[in-house]
Amino acid sequence: MRFPLILVSPARPENIGAAARAMKTMGFSELRIVQSEAWRDPVTRIVAHGAGDIVDNIQHYSSLSAALADIDFSVATTARSRAKFRYYATPQQVETILREKQQWVSSMALVFGREDSGLTNEELAQVDLLTGIPMANDYPSLNLGQAVMVYCYQLASLRQITAAPTLPADGQQLDALRQRLSTLLTRLNVDDDEKLADWLQQRIGLLEQRDSAMLHRLLHDIEKNL
Repeated sequence: MRFPLILVSPARPENIGAAARAMKTMGFSELRIVQSEAWRDPVTRIVAHGAGDIVDNIQHYSSLSAALADIDFSVATTARSRAKFRYYATPQQVETILREKQQWVSSMALVFGREDSGLTNEELAQVDLLTGIPMANDYPSLNLGQAVMVYCYQLASLRQITAAPTLPADGQQLDALRQRLSTLLTRLNVDDDEKLADWLQQRIGLLEQRDSAMLHRLLHDIEKNL
C-alpha cells in the first residue's frame, strides 16, 4: 500500500531532513512537499543522513489538494487550539483506525503543517481524520521532525503487513458519502449548520467499511422518500 507523508510549506531544511531520516528508520519511503523549496537546500541531505533516496525522490505540489488527489484516506496532525473540529484521535487511535482502513483502501497519507502555524482550517477540511500528540504540559508543540518520528514509530507496523486485503478496495466510498450527505443537508435546508457539517466530516472518517456501506443504504432510502 502506498503511504506518503506530506509536509505543507515547511520552512526549514533541517526539519525536512529530520523527517526524511525518521521515515527511513521506520520503513516509510515517499515524501511529498507542498509549496516550499526549502528541501532543495543542501542542509536537507546533510540532516537526512542515510535517507538520501527519500530526498532524491521528493515530489513537490502547488497545493494540499493536489498532493491528496490520488489518496483514498488522509490524516492530518494539528494542535487542538488551531482547528475548529471537535474530534482528535491520538497516535494510538490512528493506528487502530488505519489498520482497519488498509483492508479496503489502496492509499493513505499523513499530513503535517507549517512549523509556526500548522494547517489552515481550509486545509484541515480536506482530510478525513485529525490527530494530535497529547502533551504532559502546556508546551505548545513538538518540532516538526520530532512529530514525524512519533507518528512513523507508531504506524511502522502498518508498513510490515503484506497480506492481501480481505475486502475489495473501495477508496471512493467515503468521498461518495460526503457528497451524498452534503447534498442531503442542502435539501433539508441545514447546509448552513457549520457545527453539524464539521461533526459529519469527522465521523465519516471513523467509519469501517461495513458501517460505510450501511450508511449508503440508509441515505439511499432517505433520498428515495424525499
